[in-house]
Amino acid sequence: MGGLEGVLSGFQVAFSVEGIIFVFIGVLAGTFIGMLPGLGPISAIAVMIPISYGFDPTIALVMMAGVYYGAVFGGSTSSILLNAPGISGTVATAFDGHPLAKQGKAGKALAIAAISSFIGGTVGIVLLMLFAPMLASVAIAFGPPEYFALMLVALTAIASLSEGSLVKAFISGVIGFMFATVGIDAQTGTPRFTFGMTNLLSGIEFLVIALGLFALAEICFLIINSFKEKNDIHQNIGSLKLTKSDLKEMKGPATRQSFLGFIIGVLPGAGATIASFIGYIVEKKLSKRPEQFGKGSIKGLTAPETANNAATSGAFVPLLSLGIPGSGTTAVLLGALLVLGVQPGPLLFEDEPTLFWGVIASMYIGNVFLLILNLPLIPYISKLLLIPRPLLISLVITFCMLGVYAISFNTFDIYLLLIFGVIGFLMRLARFPAPPFILSFILGGMMEQSLRQSLTISEGGLGIFLESPIAMALFIVALLSIVIPAFKKKTIT
Repeated sequence: MGGLEGVLSGFQVAFSVEGIIFVFIGVLAGTFIGMLPGLGPISAIAVMIPISYGFDPTIALVMMAGVYYGAVFGGSTSSILLNAPGISGTVATAFDGHPLAKQGKAGKALAIAAISSFIGGTVGIVLLMLFAPMLASVAIAFGPPEYFALMLVALTAIASLSEGSLVKAFISGVIGFMFATVGIDAQTGTPRFTFGMTNLLSGIEFLVIALGLFALAEICFLIINSFKEKNDIHQNIGSLKLTKSDLKEMKGPATRQSFLGFIIGVLPGAGATIASFIGYIVEKKLSKRPEQFGKGSIKGLTAPETANNAATSGAFVPLLSLGIPGSGTTAVLLGALLVLGVQPGPLLFEDEPTLFWGVIASMYIGNVFLLILNLPLIPYISKLLLIPRPLLISLVITFCMLGVYAISFNTFDIYLLLIFGVIGFLMRLARFPAPPFILSFILGGMMEQSLRQSLTISEGGLGIFLESPIAMALFIVALLSIVIPAFKKKTIT
């Protein structure tokens, strides 16, 4: 079957009655799962694997893919309204989304997030359709040295995520990296920093740290400032209408991050979380008013929301073309494919063109459904802010604890959640930024693994990092990302 015939057969599947129904079920379930702190698409897809057993593989994967990008689309809601990221890919959304909600612009923030998500997702799908087979070879070009350099760039960009002291930003990042090393060393099998506690052998879940540093820390401040800010955040939802100036501000970040997010999503092991952080960092560096980021910047909200949705489309390139999962969610999707009797890889494009193009074509419909679902619901979703403060605080704490417990069914993680809530609260009091902590924790494990793999390949020689032009270019970018912010701050002082 030729390329054009494959595309047409894919659209035929996507626009069939069965295809439309299962796309709708997937994106609807994904949206609501993404809104709830702690319930991510991984759990939902894992549950759907036995349910979809016996389905046509194309229809089953269409539904599961809908859950994936639907959860990323809907995950921004709790990040914006409650500062409690629904999934890891929407942590960066909270940086400017929640300040906008606190300014009485929750409706506008949700509308910006919905439109940005739609743009990023749609552009990502177009790029996926045009370049999927070709980009598979690009993804192969990234080996351990290139990944180490890429992670180093992201870590050294910590300065862009901080306001105030550069030293405090790097201290926060180092602490995050330290927590990433907790657990059994994957290479040697040696327990590290577990202090004899078996509960720490598997490491610390990302969600425990994210909800602690953001959601519970925010709850502590809500309780303390309950009298000062009684009528500030909950009674002013604001209008959903976006002005021409708002749309103008969104245009640049939405365009750039659609492409950048997709490219990052193509890289195996990257995914929506890293794409959202890098998108945020890039836009802050490009902005003429970087001081507005973290205080309710429209660009700061548009960038991560566009990038993470574009990355979800890009993540299907290594999954379908190479059989390599780009994230935890696509790893579960890979397992689902194998259970359904489909072998992803270079031959999938030729052997199963209907499945390959059917999944991609269904994403067009899914993104339209998501926009139609989310925009009309914004006035109702925003009313979460009208809930009385004591009840809201109780609900957020309950959802956080339930979400954390649902991952491991271990009460120890709930204690860890409370500990990180206190850490997050103290960090805010001492003005230590939380974003560098989170970014370092996310990238720490992957960076260490890439470094070890590189040194194993070169038998301990550092020359492997100098032999790759891609790695060398990324090292230069990493160096500049440290020197330039430090020089600027020194010049200003």
